[in-house]
Amino acid sequence: MTPADLSRTVVRAVRTAVDEGALRVAVPESVEVGRPRPGGQGDYATNAALQLAGPAGMPPRAVAEALRERIARIAGAAGIRTVEITGPGFLNFTLAGDGSAELVRTVLAQGRGYGHGDALAGTDVPLAPADEPRAAVVTDAVIRLLRSQGAHATLTPGAPEALRVVPLPAGAGDVVARIGADAARWGMLRPAAHDHPTTGDELLIQRESNPLFRIRYARARSLALTRNAHDLGFRSSYEGIADTTAPALL
Repeated sequence: MTPADLSRTVVRAVRTAVDEGALRVAVPESVEVGRPRPGGQGDYATNAALQLAGPAGMPPRAVAEALRERIARIAGAAGIRTVEITGPGFLNFTLAGDGSAELVRTVLAQGRGYGHGDALAGTDVPLAPADEPRAAVVTDAVIRLLRSQGAHATLTPGAPEALRVVPLPAGAGDVVARIGADAARWGMLRPAAHDHPTTGDELLIQRESNPLFRIRYARARSLALTRNAHDLGFRSSYEGIADTTAPALL
């Protein structure tokens, strides 16, 4: 159960509430789900009820109650153990079982296919090549995402569709040579296309406030854990285990 799964569950609850006449709002395409803020509880939370309260003409907690009732109907199937309301109307989710471990098992089982689907199968998406560096990087990423969902996405000279992004600043110089390819791609892709890219040395700061550093640190620690476990005789469960007496990590 991921935040994206929870978002779809909440949207489904909103749609059900609208169909049953409990709410009169436009059903959103998605809702934001994240970790609970101070005062919250559970594994994840959403402020969807607060966002819908105004259009619905109802108090946020009343909207939250309507959504909680309908989420409860599908909670078991969706992998949700409890749904609680805190504060003015935040919905707080506690997942059934160990959600993080289950997600890891799912990723291991699906391998490189994790996150792929066929929702766009049969859809042709020709995109025009880009000369500007950031536009080229974003176009490549979009094509990869479209293909992961089954679309036939291609770079096609003369195609009418071209992605528009805020380009790299004129004085950015050779960003890849200065901060490295990974940091350069991160700085171009993480900000929204209409926002300015990040190309400064702040991407290299080794602090928790730098999300790129957190990812790199987590990867380094994971590799170290795997290496140290290997030295102690452990093997990952998806690897061939020559020594059957060595316990699996997962």
